[in-house]
Amino acid sequence: MQRTLALTLGLAAAAAASPALADLKIGFLATLSGPSADVGQDQYDGFMLAIEQRQGKLGGVPVKVIREDDQMKPEVAAQGLTKLLDRDKVDIVTGLTYANVLMALQGKIAASRIPFVGSVSGPSPTAGAQCKPNLFVTSWQSDATAEAMGKYLADAKLDDIAIMAPNFLGSKDKITGLKRFYHGKIVQETLTPLTQLDFSAELAAAGSSGAKGVFAFFPGSQGVSFVRQYQQFGMLQKLPMYSVHTIEPGSVNAIGKAGLGAIVAEAWQPSADNEQSRQFVAAFEKKYKRPPTSFAAFSYDAAILIDAAVKARGGDVRDSAALNAALRATPFPSVRGSFRFNRNNYPIQNYHIYKVVEGKGGKPEFQIMVRNVLADHEDAYAKDCNPPRATAG
Repeated sequence: MQRTLALTLGLAAAAAASPALADLKIGFLATLSGPSADVGQDQYDGFMLAIEQRQGKLGGVPVKVIREDDQMKPEVAAQGLTKLLDRDKVDIVTGLTYANVLMALQGKIAASRIPFVGSVSGPSPTAGAQCKPNLFVTSWQSDATAEAMGKYLADAKLDDIAIMAPNFLGSKDKITGLKRFYHGKIVQETLTPLTQLDFSAELAAAGSSGAKGVFAFFPGSQGVSFVRQYQQFGMLQKLPMYSVHTIEPGSVNAIGKAGLGAIVAEAWQPSADNEQSRQFVAAFEKKYKRPPTSFAAFSYDAAILIDAAVKARGGDVRDSAALNAALRATPFPSVRGSFRFNRNNYPIQNYHIYKVVEGKGGKPEFQIMVRNVLADHEDAYAKDCNPPRATAG
């Protein structure tokens, strides 16, 4: 009897210590306040939707999400990440909204073995020489959507464009990407403060620059302000707008008819025709009463990726090197349909061109113009990535 009791207690203790029964602790570090809080909130909502659909689990393991607001300030992000790593002892970090913030965290990421799964920011150094086996990005390398727009403008043989964007690394990557494919004349290039919301002086200058079109990148609430003012200045009638991450499904209602006619490049929009995307869009709209942006979609993908990798590990998240290997190699159903990681843990995927048109009920929607303007596209920096691939340690 005592031997049976001891065996039972031993099995119970082993079960209690089993990694499959331990909570999966995820740190969600993102920009959740300030002018660009909409982007971080979209990330969070997309990520949490996937967890809710799986009854609070990923890979069959109960999930605890610990949220930290970086306020779009590198020093605040560094403090938040230190807390997540040292005090909260998280198993994975996700979110990672802005390029300047992500770059400030590179030392801490390099010193850690745990996975970092970003779903928006994709600064060029982290895709090339500073790539890491424990840093994954489910969205795109920052140049990529602008590369797609550059290809579209080059194919359209449009000369004389003006460029307008906020002054930070993400914008500079976008402009580099545009120029990689577009070789027409750039008559004006304007970088504004990252928190600026009044663009009247810059729009007046663009209107008199001789440009035949404007390439714009203004994320979050900056995009709403920019597009509204663009319309108020009568610019759309004179200068077509070619944008990335400026007019989003989550902001089209706030922008209204001011955005009609704009041309947009993106890897995904809510109109994507695959089952994973359709169920995601329906579930997101039902829960949050708004259409999802790509920021929400790629954060949802981040959760689905983690779900698949943890499941492949049998729920064991203690071996970080093995979990990194599983994140890199485990297939998962992306809202984009076609998706795989390159050697630098950035996506190889398709990019499309959309036009903002008046849809059902007069609401703006994104109508596809050019499918796969860049197909199975790899970023330009992967060739410079030479880390040890994520393998079990």
